[in-house]
Amino acid sequence: MALSFFSPPALPIHRITCQALSVAVPSVAVAVAPLPVNPNSSLSCALNCTHFQSCSGCTQEYNLHHPVVIDEAIGFFNKLGIKDFSFDSCRLWGWRCRAKLAVRGSSTNPLIGLYEEGTHNVVDIPDCKSHHPNINAAVQLLKKGIIELNVEPYDEDQGTGDLRYVQMAVTTHDTSLPIPERYKNGKVQVSLVWNSRSENSANTGKLNALANFLWGNGGPKRKVHLIHSVWANFQTSSNNIIFGNRWRHLLGERDFWEHIGGIDVSLAPSSFGQANTRAFDSLLRKLQKYVPQGASVVDLYAGAGVIGLSLAVSRKCRSVKCVEVNKESRQSFEKTVERLPTNVESNISWHHADASIEPNSWLLGSDVVVVDPPRKGLDPSLVKELRHISAVELRTSKRPEKVKDEKRPWILRAREDSIQIERTTVHEENQSLPQTLIYISCGWESFKEDCSSLLASKEWHLHKAHGFNFFPGTQSIEILAVFKRGRGASTKKKKSGKKQKRPH
Repeated sequence: MALSFFSPPALPIHRITCQALSVAVPSVAVAVAPLPVNPNSSLSCALNCTHFQSCSGCTQEYNLHHPVVIDEAIGFFNKLGIKDFSFDSCRLWGWRCRAKLAVRGSSTNPLIGLYEEGTHNVVDIPDCKSHHPNINAAVQLLKKGIIELNVEPYDEDQGTGDLRYVQMAVTTHDTSLPIPERYKNGKVQVSLVWNSRSENSANTGKLNALANFLWGNGGPKRKVHLIHSVWANFQTSSNNIIFGNRWRHLLGERDFWEHIGGIDVSLAPSSFGQANTRAFDSLLRKLQKYVPQGASVVDLYAGAGVIGLSLAVSRKCRSVKCVEVNKESRQSFEKTVERLPTNVESNISWHHADASIEPNSWLLGSDVVVVDPPRKGLDPSLVKELRHISAVELRTSKRPEKVKDEKRPWILRAREDSIQIERTTVHEENQSLPQTLIYISCGWESFKEDCSSLLASKEWHLHKAHGFNFFPGTQSIEILAVFKRGRGASTKKKKSGKKQKRPH
């Protein structure tokens, strides 16, 4: 690969898969109809967390394997003709491998945790059941350092203090260990959000001392190697944005790796990363089955390109375009590409661009479009193009010549700030439009709206749907939905029980 830069009625039975906590056990397929949330019958899947009533992180104490919202999801997909909707409950405890925590209190009694619901009062959560156990261990070590070094937690009212937030991220990708031991022995990347403009500010002496404390007491020379690395982020803004724009690597390994979807993934501390890496891996393995071998894929809202790159490897895609509005993801994409197998033959590109601006320019030339939008759902302009994709196809076929790029400055900017990996085998440029849409949703309400809008256009029908329990203890579920091009929804076919003929 050459790398170059271009600057309800009774519902049907559905399958729910449960996984036990820290020991490796085979998944158990359980046939489940809607369940009542009954503490007496669900203690084996209870949160059992001392912070439950005060902490805003979790809202469901019992039946962690079965979020209340899943019954609504089953009914929603059943009405759309999806009778085989499945739900993977994933790991129920110790699943969170990435946590952003506020640091408040005092140097003698630091509080590290989440805000109490509706307030800016921080609830200390040293024994959080959702956190990977090593996050809790790293938090305890950080508290000890704060007390010993007299580090002042941030005071929001006064704008004073040293340490504002901390991000803890666990990597379980240690190839020196047997696979079953990697998760429990995960190492923690600690990012300290410091209340100063840069490393040259007056209070950074304490920052360096705190970093040395963490590394000295949790680094490789200790009996238990807990700390992967220590980073600093500098932030002085009075708003609610956690991170500033300036980062500095202090100690430990610079590169943070995880193995997800069959590839090694690099994640900078500034990059978006899934909190539940095991659940994300399960989703990717499922998603890969719906992409034909050798397809051309466009990955919108791509982040560091994890989804697109995993498809390039697993499905031997002809081409993969990753489009992402956050330029911070570029570095992670570059490093991940360096670790791809040498036999990957895909034409792969990453573009710093807003997918909501003339989205048809990204759809053109792709067999499969993958969308992984934020919680608010798809941008209206993208929904509009997908709803009228036949008209886009007609416009493309009738266009006498290509539109000059100088008339589309956003395309030029995307090319200038992009990465292109070219393979030796050259294929004729593909001018097709997607026949498959794969929608990954972290916002159930926005997904329902987008799904209904797409189906109402008659351009798409819903082919498959799966749910994943990315955040046990909450009412958030991740949805993987597969749409296919074609008029006439699958619901009608299934209701009639007969194969409908296409009109001549």
